[in-house]
Amino acid sequence: MDLKALKTIRAYLQEGEFPITIAPEGATNGHSELLSPLEPGTTQLAFWGVEDLRKAGQSQPLLIVPIGLRYLYPHPNWSALDRLLSRLEKDTGLPLASFNQPQTTPPEAYARRLCAIGEHLLTRLEQFYQRFYPHASAFSRGNAVPTAVSPGEVGKAALIDQRLAHLLHTALSIGKDYFGLPHTGSLGRRCRRLEEAGWMQIYREDLPSLFRLCSLERGLADWSAAVASLHLRHMRLVESFVAVTAEYVQQQPRFERLAETALILFDLVERVKGVAVPRRPQLGRRQAVITIGTPIDVSQRWSSYSASRSAAKAAVATLTADLQQALETLTRL
Repeated sequence: MDLKALKTIRAYLQEGEFPITIAPEGATNGHSELLSPLEPGTTQLAFWGVEDLRKAGQSQPLLIVPIGLRYLYPHPNWSALDRLLSRLEKDTGLPLASFNQPQTTPPEAYARRLCAIGEHLLTRLEQFYQRFYPHASAFSRGNAVPTAVSPGEVGKAALIDQRLAHLLHTALSIGKDYFGLPHTGSLGRRCRRLEEAGWMQIYREDLPSLFRLCSLERGLADWSAAVASLHLRHMRLVESFVAVTAEYVQQQPRFERLAETALILFDLVERVKGVAVPRRPQLGRRQAVITIGTPIDVSQRWSSYSASRSAAKAAVATLTADLQQALETLTRL
């Protein structure tokens, strides 16, 4: 854990002039209408803040204010989305399926085309991991690639989501095995654990100043950093797709959902191509919608938190669940 950062946050909670803004998900998922499972760090920090205030003899309440943030396209640019899909089809080796009249083409047609791109990309990634990382493949551990498709588009979407879950576990296991990390926890939490391990190998705190290293030591340090960076690229794939589902697009093929998913696919393809910082195409002006929820008074929960160690753990879990529900409500407003 970054103890210095935690200490700084606790000091600001007690003495800071302004509120502290925290992203409780731990990472963005690229969707405006889907909230990833929250990390418990936000609520744990809140309880620590109450504890520090009480130790200092301060009686003011400590509040968590849920804030919802999502983006809308007031004037959807269907032609730009059509061009983006054509670019993805070209980059992934699919025949172009451009629409003659993008502005009047039904959204359902965009959803089918986007799912076709996603399924093709999924197949290519499955083949890549099965060939070059057979030891890590989830499919080689008794989990065969599912092939049964129930009737209709809904069944096909469910199959794609199941295959994607297998692929993400495979990609994540490569770094987990390399760094010797446990294969437990949610995908998001495992990504954060792997990221921390990678950074520790890249940004070496055990080394002296780089100018004091001999050429051999510098070369070995660069070598290990490069290997760690490569393993983190597999993690970035998982991080990008941790909330992606085919059903998300097919159930409500609105422009916002189509654009979000297409841009996530674009980011992945650009990273595989070796583009360090992809320049996303513009699909129209976005309008940010910020919604303020009802504040949660953490101070009122102090008695249940401070009863015992097990009670503290339960109080953190309960507050995290309440915050999750509050934020999910804001995404639907």
